[in-house]
Amino acid sequence: MTKTILLLPGDGIGPEVVAEAQRVAEAVAPDLVFEEGLVGGIAYDTEGDAISAATLARAKASDAVLLGAVGGPQWAGNPRDKRPEMGLLRLRKELDVFANLRPAYCFAPLVGASSLKPELIEGLDLMFVRELTSGVYFGEPRGIGTDASGERFGYETSRYTASEVARVARVAFEIARGRSGRVASAEKSNVMESGLFWRQEVTALHEAEGEGVELSHILADACAMELVRAPKQFDVILCGNLFGDILSDAAAMLTGSIGMLPSASLGAAGAPGLYEPVHGSAPDIAGQGIANPCATILSLAMALRWSLDMAAQADRLKLAVGRALEQGARTRDLGGEMTTRQMGDAILAAL
Repeated sequence: MTKTILLLPGDGIGPEVVAEAQRVAEAVAPDLVFEEGLVGGIAYDTEGDAISAATLARAKASDAVLLGAVGGPQWAGNPRDKRPEMGLLRLRKELDVFANLRPAYCFAPLVGASSLKPELIEGLDLMFVRELTSGVYFGEPRGIGTDASGERFGYETSRYTASEVARVARVAFEIARGRSGRVASAEKSNVMESGLFWRQEVTALHEAEGEGVELSHILADACAMELVRAPKQFDVILCGNLFGDILSDAAAMLTGSIGMLPSASLGAAGAPGLYEPVHGSAPDIAGQGIANPCATILSLAMALRWSLDMAAQADRLKLAVGRALEQGARTRDLGGEMTTRQMGDAILAAL
């Protein structure tokens, strides 16, 4: 059956990197059908909302969604519910893509691009499994208020239910079974009630369903330290929304550039996944044609694997990125001079 990808290029460098991903997709999987929609600041300017009901409906009807990036300084003054980022958060929530997979894989030619010593990075292959639709980013109550003395304050609530923790932990255990079988669950159980609850629920699920998986627990701040001390000790790292966001971005620099990190956000079996690079909209370089498209192209490879039943094409695409890097292909973030288009050409040639 024909598979459909909804492209949501978004803002900043999003349209530039998504265009290269589409070119590569047409080469590696020519039977795919592409549709396009608006999200983020451009959606607000054009349609009056960071994502329209019609675009959400198209996303739910697709087989996979490939997103570029959202946000930029021109929308910084918008009310919070009209900010570009709200379009992305609403898309994640509406698709119920609760498990965010963020691999941190160091291609051999980029070992020298990391700020860490080569022996710490060579062969690095981590997988973050981040809960994506709950926690402090979505918890209520939240807001900005004024107390009885007239002092302003801001607040939000970190809240998880047992079922929310269990379903993402179950994904982490299943992924670990296909790797080395090790899961490290990161939280702040020493100072946060939601962190203690997270540890309790992950432990309970492991006791009930964790056969073949070695589970360890680590405080999120200690995990941050260990990621830059000895990152290869980890295999699968399970986190809540907030700490998963921070720790996986820190791991980006282990690979040489955040421009190399893809992500997949998955929900229930058979539901469309949401795929996006870890990097943001990079307004400082938007429109210059120098952004690294690799993270978006590798996000496409994850879509081929996880949503489109095209594992062989996904393997070809990842190998092609590695081969292009071996042959010296580099955008500026990797120390080279290639444009976005030239990097796409190099990957196409490697295919």
